[in-house]
Amino acid sequence: MADWSMNELQGWDKKICTLGQGLGLDWYPIEYEICDYKEMIGHMAYTGLPTHYRHWSFGKSFDRIQTEYNLGMSGLPYEMIINSNPSISYLMTENPMPTHLLTMAHCVGHSDFFKNNRMFAETDADHALDRFKSAGKRIKKYMEDPNIGVEKVERILDACHTVRFQIPRSPGIKRRDPKKLKEYYQKLILNDNTGWYDNFNINKIPLEPDQNLLKFIAEHNRFLENWEKDIINIVERESKYFVPQAATKIMNEGWACFIHEKIIKALRLPDEYHISFIRLHNQVVRAHLGRINPYHLGFKMFKYIEEKHGFEECMRARETHNDETFIKTYLNYDLCKELNLFSYSFHKSDGYDRITEVSAEDAWRTIRDELITNIGLNSVPVVVVEELLTDGTLVLRHEHDGRDLELTEANKVFEHINELWEGGVRFTTIIEEEVWEF
Repeated sequence: MADWSMNELQGWDKKICTLGQGLGLDWYPIEYEICDYKEMIGHMAYTGLPTHYRHWSFGKSFDRIQTEYNLGMSGLPYEMIINSNPSISYLMTENPMPTHLLTMAHCVGHSDFFKNNRMFAETDADHALDRFKSAGKRIKKYMEDPNIGVEKVERILDACHTVRFQIPRSPGIKRRDPKKLKEYYQKLILNDNTGWYDNFNINKIPLEPDQNLLKFIAEHNRFLENWEKDIINIVERESKYFVPQAATKIMNEGWACFIHEKIIKALRLPDEYHISFIRLHNQVVRAHLGRINPYHLGFKMFKYIEEKHGFEECMRARETHNDETFIKTYLNYDLCKELNLFSYSFHKSDGYDRITEVSAEDAWRTIRDELITNIGLNSVPVVVVEELLTDGTLVLRHEHDGRDLELTEANKVFEHINELWEGGVRFTTIIEEEVWEF
């Protein structure tokens, strides 16, 4: 039997909201849905979206999560919240009241972050759920169409999912209109007295490397049917929705933990609730040996900022930064040392991981920079459209940043790209300082 009632939840929710407003937070209204653990597993598998389209990968995710949970290999999240207006959050009926209190206070922090952080400015939270619902209906319609069917739809979805994050990763970067871009270069060529543009091909497509692979394919693959273009565009739009979450994972979770601690402490909980909260909070923000716990790192950084610069600086940081700029700005030597951060690498000679740097005065910047290269989408290789040749060949280029591609995985991705482009594909990268072409 649950040790809570709906009336109690509503009463505590009002108190939590009052304290959140007292901190100066501004969040979307939050609608809580009560679910059991199986429903929570389903929400996890479908990335929290109740109207997401069907795909075999979601079912595979559901089976994996359920198996791990049943075997005691992993638990389920205390919270899950959707970036929408209103925000949708799920509370598991099996959880006790202290867990619900932490979850609700945590969700206030998340929703405040969604509404105010610049990375989420173009996610259109007001219409997010409607967009997902509409996309889900259209894909279902294609699956049920006897002239299309499930197999063809999943083939396109498989290919799209493989390269779904080959899109601009900053809301400030927009694809320039091809006509306006051509006019821009025509003016440069006309006024050029240096000879810089003598060999510039004004008819090249694209005139500049295009970071949005899916959008380019949808626009330029003349062999695609309308339903295929629609699916590609659906995945591309949904990927834009998820990019800010990947780019702010440390900040978002850190801010939510930072806020829930403040709110819960101010609630003056009964002793038995308070003890449970301390235990739960420490479980959430504890350090993980050998890997970064975003809850831990983000929470510790906001605590440090508040101690050194005040709460108002925390508020400004949650509004203006993503994980990369956040870490560059605030992760200093003192904080690296306090967090016992280090870096390590794999040595081929003996097959062991070796610590390469520790938090010392002459090494903390290296640790910080290595951390940045491995967080969020920074760990995903960047592939750009270099050129569309006159014979229909699509030329792609991997923007090498010092990290070589894993060839087996690269070949699989290449095969999926060929599923989306029928005119032939060339793909170049650098492996061990040599140019490779697929």
